[in-house]
Amino acid sequence: MNAPSTSFAPAPMYEKELKREKLKRKINSFILRKIDGTPLQFRLYRAYWHYKLNSNKKAINAEFKSTHFLTQKPNYGAGIGHQLANWNSGLYFSGLFKVRFAHFPFSTAKWENFLGFGEGELLAPPFFTDKRFKVVRLPRFNSIKKEEIQLIGDIINSYERPFILFLLEIDQGYVNQFDTYQLLSEKFFKAKARKNDRLIFSPEKFNIAIHIRRRMKIETEEVWKERGLNNDYYATILRKVLALLKHNKIAEVYLFSQGNINDFPEFKEFDNIHYCMDMGPEDSVLHMINADLLISSKSSFSYKPALISRHIQICPASFWHGYPSSSNYILADNSGDFKKAQLSEQLYSSEKLKGIYNSKPQ
Repeated sequence: MNAPSTSFAPAPMYEKELKREKLKRKINSFILRKIDGTPLQFRLYRAYWHYKLNSNKKAINAEFKSTHFLTQKPNYGAGIGHQLANWNSGLYFSGLFKVRFAHFPFSTAKWENFLGFGEGELLAPPFFTDKRFKVVRLPRFNSIKKEEIQLIGDIINSYERPFILFLLEIDQGYVNQFDTYQLLSEKFFKAKARKNDRLIFSPEKFNIAIHIRRRMKIETEEVWKERGLNNDYYATILRKVLALLKHNKIAEVYLFSQGNINDFPEFKEFDNIHYCMDMGPEDSVLHMINADLLISSKSSFSYKPALISRHIQICPASFWHGYPSSSNYILADNSGDFKKAQLSEQLYSSEKLKGIYNSKPQ
């Protein structure tokens, strides 16, 4: 039994689909919120009743299982950080439930080509029109509740037939997000688009990237307290980093955000800073990933680069997703305090700083 061959499908016609998709998403999200935590959370789905009527105690035929796929369609009405979280949910849960992963393209061909995450993967969209395939829509579940994860696994295992595409519900949550970080990094750096990457960083410098998420007009003060960090937070961390880098001339700082220079008076004291507000989103992500040190924000736009990067990350501890346990992920509290000894160890181990940073951690 052979699944459809790997081929590249163009990204959907984003502008034409957006209004329809947005309306559908709003209605669907409203319903999902209403039924969350009620018996209808699962009972509204045919897949649940299939499981109740076909509970399978035996091992599934291995040949059938090899043609079972799982995917998550990115929310095309959301930003790329949100879409990456959607896509990553599909990647993670396909492994957890021991079925094959099917790639759903991102909203634009530009992001699709830049990330390269679909290279070497089977595409999900052709399965929807392949008459051999049955598309099974799964109920939305809580990714940290073991009993709900077990139920979804049982639903999946109740299908004893070949050619199934399991479709995660729109915006299916996956709180951790970091379990796949090594695979995300591997896929990004192996992508064909890396041959065309152009960085403005100086190779001989220690390049520090800062991403500052700006407050949106629709955000209340209460929401901002949870999702935002003031400029002082980033300036405080930067001062501490540069204090450890006693040879400050080795460091160059690149600030990625929206607005203009006047919106960031806290950074006037730094004479080695470059404001990158006019840089496009793809190039901004590229530079955050390749920075020698990234100071990320409470935003998926810099959270995902932090997961993909192979360098040093200083990240807000009070974020709704977690971080790998690797020592190059340094967590800062809302005041900008972090373990300086941990950073010192990372700086001491940096290839670029050999012979320059000689403060061996005690």
